[in-house]
Formats: sequence, C-alpha cells, structure tokens
Amino acid sequence: MLYVQQSLSPDEEIIHIGHFHWMYTLRAVLAIFWGIVGCIVMIVAAVYFQQNYWHGFEAQTWIGKVQELHPGIRIGAFFIFIFGVLRFASMMVTKATTEIAITNNRLIFKRGLVARYVGEMSIDRIEGVNVLQSVLGRIFGYGRIMVRGMGVGEVILPPISNPIAFRRAIEKARVS
Repeated sequence: MLYVQQSLSPDEEIIHIGHFHWMYTLRAVLAIFWGIVGCIVMIVAAVYFQQNYWHGFEAQTWIGKVQELHPGIRIGAFFIFIFGVLRFASMMVTKATTEIAITNNRLIFKRGLVARYVGEMSIDRIEGVNVLQSVLGRIFGYGRIMVRGMGVGEVILPPISNPIAFRRAIEKARVS
C-alpha cells in the first residue's frame, strides 16, 4: 500500500483495502503445472511416435529415448514449460504491484511496476457499482468489481476477495 499511503491527503483516511483472493495465486501456480504437463505430453508423444513409427530407434532407457529426439522437439517442450513459468511470474508481479483501496474521498486502483497505471475516482462521482461473480466466485468468495463514474467511464478491478464487502465499503464512503 505504498502508493495509496503516499497519495493520501491530510484529511483522508482509508476505509477498505482490496486484496487478491487465494484463487488468483492458485491460477498462477496452475500455469506452471500446465506448463509441466504440456512439456511432458509433448516429449512422451514424440517418444511414442519415434518408437512406433521410426525404425532405427536404438535407445533402451527413457533418458536415452529422450536424448535421441530431434532438438526441435526438446526445445519446443522447453518453451512450453517456460511459457508456464512466465505466466506465473507475470501474475505474481501483477499481484505484488496492484493496490486497491477506498478512502473517504476516492477509490484508488494502482497497478504496474515500472510503467504505472493509476485509476482514481472521486466517491461522489461514482454512479454505480456492479459485482461480477462466477459460480466458483460465489462458492469461494471472490469476484470482480466494476465501478462506473459520471463522465469518467468505468474501472474494472481484478478478482478480489469478498467483493460484497468492498461494494459495501464504497457505499459507506458515499454516505459519510
């Protein structure tokens, strides 16, 4: 909350802070998992194809069979794994550099590490708040918030835990 704390005016106080739900971290970890699965499937399929349809396949051990594969197949499998790791890293950087807060004067949404995107909306300019929850979101308690402002457009927040409490905090800030 470094940016939010730095941008507070003297008479402003934080009412609510939005946090990413644990399901977002699970999706990031699953990106690595699916990268590993894709890598293994590609190598196993290539070994199976080479073993059954390519004559002259001499290796007896599994490592030997993988070493006899074409380098393009091994590089492709490696890139599938790397894409999973990069997706994980991207999601974790997004999680670490995103700040969502409601103060008594405004809604603050900041994301970005080097290039910074800041969406601020005055509480009295908020026209409507929509909660977007899927079935899993309802079961596990996470969702997205879409805030529409007068003349400002809309700000769509990433998946946060307990979006209903976040919407209530916006309503509380509008009343006070």
